[in-house]
Amino acid sequence: MTAKTIIKMPYHKTHMDIEVETEKLNGILAPRTDEYDPKMTQEKIVLNSLASPIGTKKLCDLARGKKKVVFITSDHTRPLPSRVTVPIILEEIRRYNPEADITILISTGFHRPTTREELIYKMGEEVVNNEKIVNHISTNDDDQVYVGKLPSGGDLYLNKLAMEADLLIAEGFIESHFFAGFSGGRKSILPGIASAKTIMYNHNSKFINSKNARTGKLENNPIHQDMIYAARASKCAFILNTVINSEKEIIGCFTGDIIDAHLEGCKFVEELVSVEKKPADITVTSNGGYPLDQNIYQTVKGLTAAEASAKEGGVLITISSCSDGHGGEGFYRYVSEARDANEILEKVMQIPMEDTLPDQWEFHILARILSKFHVIIVTDLCDPKMIEDMHMQHASTFEEALEKARKITGDDYTMTVIPDGVSVVVK
Repeated sequence: MTAKTIIKMPYHKTHMDIEVETEKLNGILAPRTDEYDPKMTQEKIVLNSLASPIGTKKLCDLARGKKKVVFITSDHTRPLPSRVTVPIILEEIRRYNPEADITILISTGFHRPTTREELIYKMGEEVVNNEKIVNHISTNDDDQVYVGKLPSGGDLYLNKLAMEADLLIAEGFIESHFFAGFSGGRKSILPGIASAKTIMYNHNSKFINSKNARTGKLENNPIHQDMIYAARASKCAFILNTVINSEKEIIGCFTGDIIDAHLEGCKFVEELVSVEKKPADITVTSNGGYPLDQNIYQTVKGLTAAEASAKEGGVLITISSCSDGHGGEGFYRYVSEARDANEILEKVMQIPMEDTLPDQWEFHILARILSKFHVIIVTDLCDPKMIEDMHMQHASTFEEALEKARKITGDDYTMTVIPDGVSVVVK
């Protein structure tokens, strides 16, 4: 009997167990976040960090005497543990300033607004019922204010509500990011609360094509450099950034200056999530489950980890629910209406920085992947035709995906599994 290895893969709000032949398994690339034991509760981790911020005064001291406080938090696409953090942050602000006028600003970036149901899932009903919450809408020009010129030459427009605050703070979480290097920190500002024009300029094809705009890279990353400028220009006075494990539990927290605290958090994450590539004929990954695997748009992120490890010309299988569909009409149409991936790449590299299209960065990276690999998405929650229209194959089960992959690679294949593609930095 052939020996089998069972691997637990995140899928939607649950998991999918996959069976692979042990002798064909080249390696399992997983972060060490689940092995890290902070030896304290999530609440204690956050409170300890708030007591010793990096490069700033304590949040409660910064809040003293401030009338208009704007508190930026991530949208529905990010697994930020806000049920834990938001009540603690609100209590810190109100410790020395019980009368503070606090607005929670959802940093949607270029995404759709977060719904009430999603807000409750994210922050809890008590917060949603009792706090003032506003979605940032990047396409509403009247809601933005000009702040200055980015180092790359683009115009920086940021949310007017945030820029008019007496105290601007932000929460986020830090993980590897497929073109900004790492999430968190300055990303709360750009793209979080930036105008659509600014976001599109920052995500232009020249920058996306840069070898430095990759997972885990900050040095000489042109996208990151613009984000740093935006963060400083916003005068965001304090951040709380968490690090989470596969169960979305807090294992680390970094508070204080938007640049310095974030960098400390990035170092912590990099030590836990860096893995060596294991080239194989078939590379299996996921997008970390809900909320990051809600659509095809987000699924591209996990695929970049597989791209970084796989043999060129091989098969990438991603287990991702895509329960919310494609995730962007422009993204879907640009990919589905093209003849193939190479046509997309040729066209996108001719688009000037100032004329960057909505979602261009996402179909640019997807086309880069599709030009080198065969991609199969495993889901029973998404229309198969939508996936196939975008030049990928669909499978309802992992077994079906593996059978399709074997028709491409043959039976004498090797396999690498990356259980959560958005949680690792492949070296």
